[in-house]
Amino acid sequence: MAKPTPLSGFPEFLPADRVVEQQVIATLSRTFELHGFGNIETRAVEPMDQLLRKGETSKEVYVLKRLHDTDGDAGMGLHFDLTVPFARYVMENAGKLEFPFRRWQIQKVWRGERPQEGRFREFTQADIDIVGRDVLPFHHDVEVARVMVEALSQLARPDSIGLPGFRLQVNNRKLIQGFYEGVGATDTDKVMQVIDKLDKLPVDKVRELLQSDAGLDEKQADLCLQLATIESEDASFVDAVRALGVESELLEEGLSELAAVIAGCASVTSETVRVVADLKIARGLDYYTGTVFETRLTGFESLGSICSGGRYDALASDGRFTYPGVGISLGLSRLLVPLVQKGHLTGSRQVPSAVLVALNEEESRPAADAVAQQLRASGVPTEVAAKADKFGKQIKYAEKRGIPFVLFERTDESGASTYEAKDIRSGEQVTVDPATWTPPAADLRPQVSASSTTDSKEISK
Repeated sequence: MAKPTPLSGFPEFLPADRVVEQQVIATLSRTFELHGFGNIETRAVEPMDQLLRKGETSKEVYVLKRLHDTDGDAGMGLHFDLTVPFARYVMENAGKLEFPFRRWQIQKVWRGERPQEGRFREFTQADIDIVGRDVLPFHHDVEVARVMVEALSQLARPDSIGLPGFRLQVNNRKLIQGFYEGVGATDTDKVMQVIDKLDKLPVDKVRELLQSDAGLDEKQADLCLQLATIESEDASFVDAVRALGVESELLEEGLSELAAVIAGCASVTSETVRVVADLKIARGLDYYTGTVFETRLTGFESLGSICSGGRYDALASDGRFTYPGVGISLGLSRLLVPLVQKGHLTGSRQVPSAVLVALNEEESRPAADAVAQQLRASGVPTEVAAKADKFGKQIKYAEKRGIPFVLFERTDESGASTYEAKDIRSGEQVTVDPATWTPPAADLRPQVSASSTTDSKEISK
């Protein structure tokens, strides 16, 4: 059989790198559950009309088709995010759920993207959402932001994953829509779409598009661009917006809500995770109605937003009830794959084993298996040597896999056995009882190793 050709856009981790992903997932799920979010998993496929019911055609959906079906596709596709299937899940199970319903979900999704740095055809997302029935008080917008800040702070801790830090950018669609209406824009959605290009296009080009595509005059375009330059880590943005002289009730409502999010997050921000009111953030999806989030990884801004979301007041409705919600989604693959591929993150060993039980000879394998089982009973991940090689080769076997301890059996002249545990990193060797001995807690599980990070230019090579 010929060597298989790798498929671009479908990342796969080696065992040591998978350690990173597993520990990130464990850290996130632990933080989410501390705040009372319950876990769900939704099916991988949805009916096409469900996937496209909001007109979301910018995502290339993978459509299912049976191999021998000559009648076309099955009318189903793989989900491209976790929000659309979650909305369907809420409506199907509304009678069994208690509202507000709080869920966390970590799952793979699929998009027909053109593969590039940070963009994949198959990738993992981590979502939290709070959904109400007919009403959802605004304080949940603040809560969702705070929970994600805490989760990101855990990932940035040196004794956890050691990521360099995050900048959570927050805006409010009411604020920008009210402002655009206040300057006289007739198509506020188009203005949002154009302003959203500021990260990719020069300011002069965006000004030109505001006039040619969004129908603004020069003064209106300049006011919208001035709004987009405003950002702050406190409520000072409110005065900066009012100083532009635009008035609107919707604008004032948005200013109040955004100020509440910034104030509500102040106690959980740090040097590594900052929350910033950034008034150029709009988010392209049309179902957002209030708070919107985007997040950049410090030093790797070229990856774009790795964590985004917002408030949606009418995403789900079954005809009797409407289910407003607010949520935020962390793109795990977008965050981790480039860092792993560039060697900034990896696991401390390739295998979970903390101990290798050495073999004196092949006939001693049953006894070695019994000793390994004693260690496992104490919660110590253990494996037995693959072959009864010379001890030096068995130590090399452990070294290549990152296994920190090798356990040797010693037999005295009377035939009595003792066991020696050798730390192959330091060379220290001590006599132990396999029924009671355990390695240091830091060695029981693989740890994440984070190298010093560089700026975003390196990640884009």
